[in-house]
Amino acid sequence: MMHRRTLLGAGAGLALAAPALSQRTPTLRFVPQANLAALDPIWTTAIVTQMHGYHVYDTLYALDTRLQPQPQMAAGHETSADGRVWRITLRDGLRFHDGEPVRATDCAASLARWARRDPFGQILAAAVEEWRAAGDRVLEIRLTRPFPLLLEALAKPDANVPFIMPERLARTDANTQVTEVVGSGPYRFARGEFVSGSRVVYAKNDGYVPRGEPNDGAAGAKVAHFPRIEWHILPDPATAAAALQAGEVEWLEQPLSDLIPTLQRNRNIEVGVLNEAGLMSVMRLNHLQPPFNNPRVRQAVALAVDQSEYMRSTLGEDRSVWRECRSLFPCGTPFGVEDLSALNAPPRGLDRARAALAASGYNGERVVIINPTDFPLIAPHGQITADRLRRIGMNVELAETDWGTVVQRRVRTEPVERGGWSIFHTFGSSLAYLNPAVSSLVKGPGASGWFGWWENARAGELVQAWLDAPDAALQASLANELNRLAQDEVATIPLGQFYARNAWRRSITGLVKGSMPYPWGVRPV
Repeated sequence: MMHRRTLLGAGAGLALAAPALSQRTPTLRFVPQANLAALDPIWTTAIVTQMHGYHVYDTLYALDTRLQPQPQMAAGHETSADGRVWRITLRDGLRFHDGEPVRATDCAASLARWARRDPFGQILAAAVEEWRAAGDRVLEIRLTRPFPLLLEALAKPDANVPFIMPERLARTDANTQVTEVVGSGPYRFARGEFVSGSRVVYAKNDGYVPRGEPNDGAAGAKVAHFPRIEWHILPDPATAAAALQAGEVEWLEQPLSDLIPTLQRNRNIEVGVLNEAGLMSVMRLNHLQPPFNNPRVRQAVALAVDQSEYMRSTLGEDRSVWRECRSLFPCGTPFGVEDLSALNAPPRGLDRARAALAASGYNGERVVIINPTDFPLIAPHGQITADRLRRIGMNVELAETDWGTVVQRRVRTEPVERGGWSIFHTFGSSLAYLNPAVSSLVKGPGASGWFGWWENARAGELVQAWLDAPDAALQASLANELNRLAQDEVATIPLGQFYARNAWRRSITGLVKGSMPYPWGVRPV
């Protein structure tokens, strides 16, 4: 069992500044889960970059807390009788932070770029004949066949969110990062104050026109109550918790589980779950390079996994905030069915994994695990995997760096000898893995897919069949077949589900529930 951090004491605070709410310009100071290493939420699925995106950008549609798509930048839409033409009209008054109006051409280019990168977008794009402007405020999506889930695709709440950028930026190749940050959302990115690894600053967009509806998940008014938001990058959990207790920050996204009881005893602090859908932890293998281009080697690794060890390493013994789940769709949801694969049949463990590896044809190839030391909810997982794989006989290198380096390195497809990688660990909102349409874990598009690049033509056929299924019973059957296929081939190794608790000072209120911390609605008490 890996050892978790211990509390350093409430005195280990930071001299950040005087409490923000007493300053002349009210400032919300927030500690995110990790450093903002990449600024382009289309190029990367990193949650911290998606959070950044919600500050700066806006979407045509957004999911409310009932998971229903609602108009956001859109005033509304109409469809042709045959379902093959969608015309979406933009709201009045939408402007980018550079002063330019938001036009339909911006939306068309943004969606086309997003659809080349996102798994759900790729499915939609296969049915799109053209993304085009039918006027400055009318986006027209012409389809080769009806696509009933089009609004669900445009309202996708997580990894990757179809944010709208200016056309000149959206014309950037989807595999190249956009580094200029210009959106039309409730906050502007303060480029001049950005210090990677230390601070991110956002200033209220005074030109933002809120919707009339109340905040509801990723949908609604998105009212910016604070003129300024500062992200303080504090990778040490005890330091971050001490800063919250001292009033040096107002909001801590993911306090370490060891520190929760101390924070709960502080009458000035509230602890709660904002993402009620929960999160899923996963291990991702590189299918392009040895040894994990061999499915039998991947299966040996899957047999070595003890989910309870991974969950306890980051969340402790409190089973109310985590559970084991061997499905690649979230347990507790319609498609979250466990024990579909023979790999999951007991006995699982190191002995069975060792025997499977011996029979797999593994030839001692080096396995490089890229692992972030500055991300408490991920770092122990890399250490556990390195230990377990060594114990079954693999040649393991644990390459520990900061999270930003992991994000940059995991895009590389070269062999490990030329700077590539074999394994990384991460987690995402359960909403990002909810069904075959949205999940990147069960599709098999190969090089055009998520990092790891699992390729399986049958998986793609099953996803399309699920989309076309006429009834819920057939959808469930197809989802089970896809789930079993992805587990048998070890497309991804699930490590468990959990709820991440936020902690915030009672000097702020109005925090909006959803798949991640949203900047709107939060206001001083």
